[in-house]
Amino acid sequence: MSVSKAPRRSGIDALADVFYPLFRWLFDEDSDFVGDVERKLAEARMAQTVELYLSKALAVGVIVGVLLWVIGTLIGWFLVTVVVTDPPILLGLPLPEPYLSTVNALKLPFLVFLSGLFFGSVGFGSGFGGMVAKPYLDAGARKREINVLLSDSVSFMYALSVGGLNQLEILEAMARADDTYGEVAKEFQSIVLETEYFDTDYRTAIRNQAMQTPSEELSQFLTDMLSIINSGGDMEQFLEDQKEKQMRTSKQEQERVLETLELFGEMYMTLSLFPLLLIIIIVIMSMLGESQSTLLYGTVYGLIPLVGVGFLVLVSTVVADEVGDGYLRTDGETADESGGMFDLGLVEAYADRYPIFSRIESREGTHVMLGILRQPHLFFREHPLAVLAITLPASLVLVAFSVLAGFTPTTLEGMVDAPIRGTFFWVYLPLYLNLVPLTVFYEWNVRSRRSITNNLSDSLRKLSSANDTGMTLLESLKVVAETSSGRLANEFRTMYAKVNYGTSLRTALRDFNNAYHIPRLARTVKLISKAQEASSQITQVLSTAAQASENQDDIERERKSQTRMQMVIIIMTYVTLLGVMAMLKVEFLDTMAGLVDTADSGSDVPGAGGGFGGDLNIDELTMLFFHAVTIQGIISGVIAGYIREVSILASLKFVIVLPTIALVVFMLI
Repeated sequence: MSVSKAPRRSGIDALADVFYPLFRWLFDEDSDFVGDVERKLAEARMAQTVELYLSKALAVGVIVGVLLWVIGTLIGWFLVTVVVTDPPILLGLPLPEPYLSTVNALKLPFLVFLSGLFFGSVGFGSGFGGMVAKPYLDAGARKREINVLLSDSVSFMYALSVGGLNQLEILEAMARADDTYGEVAKEFQSIVLETEYFDTDYRTAIRNQAMQTPSEELSQFLTDMLSIINSGGDMEQFLEDQKEKQMRTSKQEQERVLETLELFGEMYMTLSLFPLLLIIIIVIMSMLGESQSTLLYGTVYGLIPLVGVGFLVLVSTVVADEVGDGYLRTDGETADESGGMFDLGLVEAYADRYPIFSRIESREGTHVMLGILRQPHLFFREHPLAVLAITLPASLVLVAFSVLAGFTPTTLEGMVDAPIRGTFFWVYLPLYLNLVPLTVFYEWNVRSRRSITNNLSDSLRKLSSANDTGMTLLESLKVVAETSSGRLANEFRTMYAKVNYGTSLRTALRDFNNAYHIPRLARTVKLISKAQEASSQITQVLSTAAQASENQDDIERERKSQTRMQMVIIIMTYVTLLGVMAMLKVEFLDTMAGLVDTADSGSDVPGAGGGFGGDLNIDELTMLFFHAVTIQGIISGVIAGYIREVSILASLKFVIVLPTIALVVFMLI
């Protein structure tokens, strides 16, 4: 009989014990700061005490601070040894000679000390501050997801109430629905676990969770639910009222997000033009004889990407991403066990137990691989990113061949001499080879999945009407499939056939959902699947699912309508920038090149001599202009697509089109 070893503590936990006295010395355990961090740890579901966590944060801060202090000291010593050899004048105070010599002797060591102190302070602040900020960020992310899913979660609980489940059963069912309702389900898991393992009545558990949840909306909902439970009110009516309220709240939240995006669109129009103005100023300064090539390169290759990435991060903090992966799982199944690219189904769970299942797994793997080889386009439609396994090596081979053949310049001078050809082989060729197939398969995937959700609300209404006549859910599926057309109707026919051949309706619904794995569809199927377990007459549940789907349709339509204007603003701003760059190239650079050539030939042209414009490298500026609009085109495409569809992959079509416009324009001029 073996005794399992206790889990070892990590090194950072041991350091936290060492720094615990420092925590006791710096912080009061009853202070607002410690209490706030403790609350955020609970909201972020981080299973650590505030004393241990802050001690760990101090340990990280001190370690990072010491490392950066050493680096800063070495940098300061290098500067005073190589760069600053004489003591600099700091304040210019008139001091008598004995004191002046002492001050001058201490200046350089003081600068070294100051450099180390600055870097060490930055290191401690970043280490300690980063650790302290983590629970705040995690709690904010959980709050965001809870608010997104709360409307559908309340609809789910209402459907369970209509199905006849009591209050405790609703709480337990909600806690088990973490594959669909994510962080909302985890909040209810805390309630259920507290009642099961800590001998707490569920009223107290609900009250405790209402105080610990990071979402004010969920906290208010739990408080109102507790009032209904204590007063013995009608839970079904309460959930129905809350369902309507949360749907209205979702639309109001969407309106606020769209107003913020409108402001961001105006901000981006200004920010994206700033690098252009800076480039013009730098070129003018170069004309006056002050070479600013380093600043120009920094603007093109540093400032433009930095502005774009910063704005994209800013937008991502406002726009709500789709929550969940869309898969419904059986009890005990994890995310890694379902929905994989080469998922072989149930046989994988038994392959290691019996030899017969290992042979079945091998045969099934061969069958799946042959199916992929017979119809690779369907495989890439379902898994668009898999196409990169083919296109990335192909693009590397072609770029290497172009380099070996001498088509692609490998030096800066070669790129300056042939900027369009060099940029095409280094940037545009890999971009086309990788992004065009990926975009095609991704858009195909989106359209095939959208064909399900486009008619989902109407089909749910039809199912509700058919179920209201006394038909079972299975019979309702058959009727709707016979009276409808399209992909969703075909899926209804498939589900009906599966059930007739012995598959349970719950399994058929789960298989249908997992084939498309759309989070919105998963929540609808979860609601229907759970309700039909209690009764076949679920007219109200189907009506609730239809109403939730219609609410989602309204939100999607409004979002696309409003973000279309932001997308147009971003694209037109880029087109304006491209036009200005093209005009500068044609009307300014080419004219200056003509003046310089005329001056070199000895012609007496006013303004051509005296060094005015003589330091300008026209070919280098042409390359930088072309690279500036190319980088700006890629960034503008990513931002436009992300605002439009809240997906980086959805922006690929813009990433292909916008730089292509720049390529065509500069080829023509």
